[in-house]
Amino acid sequence: MSALTDSQEWKKLTQLRATWRGAYATKGRIAALFEQDPHRAERYTRVLGGLRLDLSKTHLDPETLDALLALAKARDVETWRDRMFAGESINLTEGRAVLHTALRAEQPPAQVAEVLTRIDSFVGRVRSGVWTGATGQRIRTIVNIGIGGSDLGPAMVCQALEPYGSPELKTRFVSNIDGTHLATALDRLDPATTLFVIASKTFTTQETLTNATSARAWLVAALGEAAVAKHFVAVSTNGSGVKQFGIDPANMFGFWDWVGGRYSLWSAIGLPIALQIGMENFRALLAGARAMDTHFRSAPLADNLPVLLALTGIWYRNFWNLPALAVLPYDQSLARLPAFLQQLDMESNGKSVDRDGNPVDYDTGPIVFGEPGTNGQHAFYQLIHQGTTVIPADFILVRRSHHPLGDGAHQRILLSHGIAQTEALLQGKHSLEPHRVFSGDRPTTTFALDELSPFTLGQLLALYEHKVFVQGVIWNINSFDQFGVELGKQLASTILAEIEGGARQPHDASTNALIDWSRDA
Repeated sequence: MSALTDSQEWKKLTQLRATWRGAYATKGRIAALFEQDPHRAERYTRVLGGLRLDLSKTHLDPETLDALLALAKARDVETWRDRMFAGESINLTEGRAVLHTALRAEQPPAQVAEVLTRIDSFVGRVRSGVWTGATGQRIRTIVNIGIGGSDLGPAMVCQALEPYGSPELKTRFVSNIDGTHLATALDRLDPATTLFVIASKTFTTQETLTNATSARAWLVAALGEAAVAKHFVAVSTNGSGVKQFGIDPANMFGFWDWVGGRYSLWSAIGLPIALQIGMENFRALLAGARAMDTHFRSAPLADNLPVLLALTGIWYRNFWNLPALAVLPYDQSLARLPAFLQQLDMESNGKSVDRDGNPVDYDTGPIVFGEPGTNGQHAFYQLIHQGTTVIPADFILVRRSHHPLGDGAHQRILLSHGIAQTEALLQGKHSLEPHRVFSGDRPTTTFALDELSPFTLGQLLALYEHKVFVQGVIWNINSFDQFGVELGKQLASTILAEIEGGARQPHDASTNALIDWSRDA
């Protein structure tokens, strides 16, 4: 057994889990807990600014919560948190600090402040029309070319905060190496009014550089080689590579190795966000995240939103053996949030060895999936309600819509569906017809935002970031490396050479057959 599973805190939680089994003779169903405690909803709800976190529809009671908090204490969550904020090299496998929180600090490090100032100036020139393309026309479309964290975060935020954008400036995103993605993004664009942001820390990422090179050819065919400097900027650390591409290094915005890709939207990777919504709103996004950082650093564990969210996830992943987490935003603007959180959670905590390289004997990160409500209700909610696998679900509700159609009727209907789903999953339904029985007692967590603004979105994203961090600390894994993405990419280089006619390398029979098939691509 590992030090974690052999600990008294872990054993206590294992014993508590046993009391929830079977006929719930000891602990009872969640619905019964509401009957036993008229103040349950208030007791398990926490509020920070315009964000409410309601954990009352989960299998928590005072004894269980105390045991989970004792686990957090025993695993030194507070110490690891302080080490992260202090800039210690807690990314042990890569010998790096983890300082994405410094990007949104009220008084950021000088190097961060300098880049923010440069972004501020550039954003002002583009949005005001001072920066023009090669023909003297103002920029109308931003095309961000990146992949992973250089795409998911900015793309998600730009969609979420579209109402804060300028109607005169639109943003598109290209990530997939599939030529369809770039071709679709460039369809009907005018090269003379298009600005490309190439986001690649090393400026060597194959997918990004291939797409960037094709975008460059598209622009040069229309405007000539000299136009590249007026229509391409870079977010990178590779000045020579950027210059060789034809981008003026003065138009390169840097960031640092202590900014992980999935935590990078707060950095210069967020340039397309700032271009779309303006620097004032981008700073409000940072301020929202900073407010959550402050709360995470200072609130007692029992009132700490990221800690409570993390512990609830630990309870279900490790003691109820539930493998998945559904993220269900009841706001179409948050359509990309589940995909963003897939990377944040699964790339961070999808690990099978601990910090010392020893195999773990417990489950780590969950399978994260989701779609916006109410679309998901007509797709996979059937399994969530009546399937054999219990799936905890995060419901994200926004009270005030930016598009109150029908005098607000759309929003009222949307909210009624979201709230009703949490009640249905809690209560279930009895029926004499087996096919119409809903077992209920299926856990949900509800995030309720007064409105979807740059500030509240910043709060929400930082809340999830810190939740993932806390879980990684408890599991004794490094949440900040991602070696799992490397092997396939390395093999792809070999296979590409073979597809293009190079010497064959040893492969299994299936791979060989697929290489032969691919040669006609």
